[in-house]
Amino acid sequence: MKVKICGITNVEDARVAVTAGADFLGFICYPRSPRYVIPEEVGQIIAALRAEEAPVLTVGVFVNAARDEIERVMRIAGFDLAQLHGDESPTLLRALSGRAFKALRPRTPEEAEAEVARYLPVAPEDGRVPQLLVDAYHPDAYGGTGQVGDWGIAQALRDRCRRLLLAGGLTPDNVAAAIEQARPWGVDVSSGVEARPRYKDHGRVRAFIAAARAAGGES
Repeated sequence: MKVKICGITNVEDARVAVTAGADFLGFICYPRSPRYVIPEEVGQIIAALRAEEAPVLTVGVFVNAARDEIERVMRIAGFDLAQLHGDESPTLLRALSGRAFKALRPRTPEEAEAEVARYLPVAPEDGRVPQLLVDAYHPDAYGGTGQVGDWGIAQALRDRCRRLLLAGGLTPDNVAAAIEQARPWGVDVSSGVEARPRYKDHGRVRAFIAAARAAGGES
């Protein structure tokens, strides 16, 4: 079971997540988000992790950014991957040459099926990274809301998308139930392990990763 800890804003939280066993760290590159971090600051955090040989992949989360902007920020920050969390087209994912995956926010099972058909053909082929992420739908926000997603939708998509990352209102208390129902490839959490906005509760980070691994098995 893969685990992504998202909304990282400082090196201390990043180190705790890595030490606890996170596979991915997510950094918000959307200026309207309360968890936004400028690329230069992210670059310092990632450089510190690389100097310590941290075994983790880093992900920049973008919302409706242009290709040039995504590539610029990825270069400055040193990201391994881009997560496209807005209304981006398959053409943009294809242009990013396997370094990006799409986050879906479907309202219905039918919409989920249509989005998978649209985006899965341009998903990364690298077996170490997600093909798609499925998050809770919110009419006014692009993730990080704490709203619990529809695990049934994720379950329905699991047969079509082998490396599916599940997000949306996950916490140390409900992640095992989410995994049992949806059987995703991995899980993604942000607000569910926060002490307050922008800062992680280190005990909750450790508890989340432990619960996910116990429910889904070691990856």
